[in-house]
Amino acid sequence: MRFANSPTSIDTQRRRLLLGASALAGLAFTGSAQRILAQPRFSSYPFTLGVASGDPTPDGFVLWTRLAPEPLTGGGMPALAIAVDWIVALDEKMTRVVQRGSIDAEPEWAHSVHVEVEGLLPDRWYWYQFRVGGELSMIGRTRTAPLPGAAMQRLRFAVASCQHFEQGYFSAYRHMLDDDLDFIMHVGDYIYEGSWGEQIRRHEGAGAVTLDQYRNRHACYKTDMDLQRAHQAYPWLLTWDDHEVENDYAADVSSFGESTEDFVQRRVAAYRAYYEHMPLRARSRPQGRQMLMYSQVGFGDLANFQMIDDRQYRAAHACATPGHNEGLMVSDCAQRYAASQTMLGTTQERWLFDNLSNSRARWNVIGQQTLMAPFESRQDSGEYAVWTEGWDGYASARSRLLNHIADHEVRNAIVLGGDVHAFYVADLKTDFYDQLAPTIATEFVGTSITSHDVDYASIMRDLPHNPHIRFFDSRWRGYLRCEVTPELWRSDLQIVDDVSDVNSRGRTLVSLVVEDGRPGAKPA
Repeated sequence: MRFANSPTSIDTQRRRLLLGASALAGLAFTGSAQRILAQPRFSSYPFTLGVASGDPTPDGFVLWTRLAPEPLTGGGMPALAIAVDWIVALDEKMTRVVQRGSIDAEPEWAHSVHVEVEGLLPDRWYWYQFRVGGELSMIGRTRTAPLPGAAMQRLRFAVASCQHFEQGYFSAYRHMLDDDLDFIMHVGDYIYEGSWGEQIRRHEGAGAVTLDQYRNRHACYKTDMDLQRAHQAYPWLLTWDDHEVENDYAADVSSFGESTEDFVQRRVAAYRAYYEHMPLRARSRPQGRQMLMYSQVGFGDLANFQMIDDRQYRAAHACATPGHNEGLMVSDCAQRYAASQTMLGTTQERWLFDNLSNSRARWNVIGQQTLMAPFESRQDSGEYAVWTEGWDGYASARSRLLNHIADHEVRNAIVLGGDVHAFYVADLKTDFYDQLAPTIATEFVGTSITSHDVDYASIMRDLPHNPHIRFFDSRWRGYLRCEVTPELWRSDLQIVDDVSDVNSRGRTLVSLVVEDGRPGAKPA
């Protein structure tokens, strides 16, 4: 299934999609019962934010949309529920309908809907569409996963992160449409709550703090047509990082000195808006200050994916100075090694360890936010220091995880991350100070979709001091493209030439592979 690549407006995209689909899809919807508003009328097209799907299982997936005729100013919807019809079909013309239903888009949840479809065939593609009143959404495509233990010969997906709207166009997603993927994994910083750096385009308003502001910020990002088409074309696996709420926050601790009470209210608003705009199941619907994000997704006997949350349950940053709770560069900080310095929280950590121990998959993947491997940077004083915002600030938690992988001989452990606006490829070990220690897992970190780079020269200078880092490059924006077979894992480091150009060309920077049973990446 292919989508137009030109950067058209939402109204133009709507006309193109509906002209081709309205006749057949309209017939598929014929016969719907009377709804809350028999003939709802909208100030503009209600599906301005597109459609999306996620969390594939062997018999279904979750479908998403949000009614928002005025997306950047609160949505423009009445304060009452609107019934939304949905259908799932075996073909992109929507003629072979296999399921249909109706769900209320409630004003309390910004008129978003999350449809959990079940009872479908495993390991195949489906198409879906929504209708409200006389308006039809664009047609989306998604897929089910294979049955547990089923033989699977190939899996292909992309890893994305860090997409600051103001710092460039999301043209990387346009290139993903040509990659023949099974899904897209997003590992955090889907939105940015604030502004910084050079601006190619502008957010819809000031920084996000309130629920309305977070809703408008998510809507602003989803007006990007390349991002919409990527949601429309593939199911997504999701986790979040800090900028969905506030830069460098840790659990209930603000990085900017807000009181716990004020920051918790901000976090509640941000979590709610995130749920309203993502293809997540009802189990992730926020309950007060909590929102369940970590999950497991399996693809037959080939791969298990553990999507983890390293924000909601983490301890406050190690060795933070009073009133300053953001990450720091530290050279002497014993708190990093304290058992209480958790990254995942006790419950999630136990869940992750159990899943890794019990997995029978060929490849065992941890989708998480940032660089897991340690990185020591030389300071002006000549000392080497680490950044406490990442796993280096939670060294005991990292050791527990890597020791568990080694002790339980977890097969082909792969760690995927983002956050650091650079490509990293690393050997993961239980002892990083012993160059003869065996590699027990392999890490691939993708660069940012648009967010500005880090200092290439200084990190290159420090690479010899960090020999477990096998590859680094921060000069490009892009994503990881991964292909998995029973014998081989391949990661293509995909880049775009210029994020200030909405039509920028894309290409492969370098490709690396991991062989079954032999942790550690090498050139393809």
